[in-house]
Amino acid sequence: MKNILSILCLFLCLLITAQLNGQPNCQAYKYFGDDLKYEACIAAEKRAGHYQFSKEYQIALDQALAIDSSFAFAYKAKSTAYLKSGDFITWIALMDKAVYYNPKENLDYRGWCRFQFFNDYEGAIKDLELLDSLVDYDIGHCQNGFYHLHIARALCYKSMGQKEKAISIILEQFKNPTHYAGLFDYLHLGVLYLETDQYQKAIEAFKKQEQENDLAENRYYIAMTYKKLNNKKEYLGNLTVALKKYSDGVRLQDPYVEQKDKIYLSQIKNELEIANKL
Repeated sequence: MKNILSILCLFLCLLITAQLNGQPNCQAYKYFGDDLKYEACIAAEKRAGHYQFSKEYQIALDQALAIDSSFAFAYKAKSTAYLKSGDFITWIALMDKAVYYNPKENLDYRGWCRFQFFNDYEGAIKDLELLDSLVDYDIGHCQNGFYHLHIARALCYKSMGQKEKAISIILEQFKNPTHYAGLFDYLHLGVLYLETDQYQKAIEAFKKQEQENDLAENRYYIAMTYKKLNNKKEYLGNLTVALKKYSDGVRLQDPYVEQKDKIYLSQIKNELEIANKL
């Protein structure tokens, strides 16, 4: 039941994210008396039906910017094709302009991309913390909906070696009554506890992850925790489950990047050899 609820929450989050990052409501600009942005928005609508890499798509956005050079949405929309094609220099130049003209609606995306694609942890933290200081509402989730941005911020601190700070950020986010457990939240928290020698807390986190979304990674890391505690039975048993889950595809998977705390088949097999010799 918890898995179903988590998936439903994720779907809702993805739907909201898609809506927030879609074409703005042009009529809203007109309603608030910004005729220039209204016309730029109408021009940007001409990209509809065209692929992001197409000439027609980019020309429509160029026309929008010719009408209003401060139309942040057009910069962000143009940037996507460059991100997907690997032209990161052009992407960041366009995204910097989108953030400059509308930081509240673009810092989240730039910060997430800095984390996800570039391992620019300091830049991601700077963007997400600046956004949090600018708004009086929840800063929300990343583009794919898998992580709340505060969880992503915690993973940035972890990647910079500040593991205790990462733990404190995750725990603080968990206190928020509107937060729902993400698909991987307790996995990452458990690994942080494991890496800071807090083994009982690690097991508690992995048990919660098991209830939410039981992955090969979760079973592997709980096995490694039991190894530290010299519990051979649980060490071997969870490695066996990890192998089965990995073979069944129940593992961390991302078509673009290597996710934090991801494991590989060779790691499980190596540990099984060690466990069987004990």
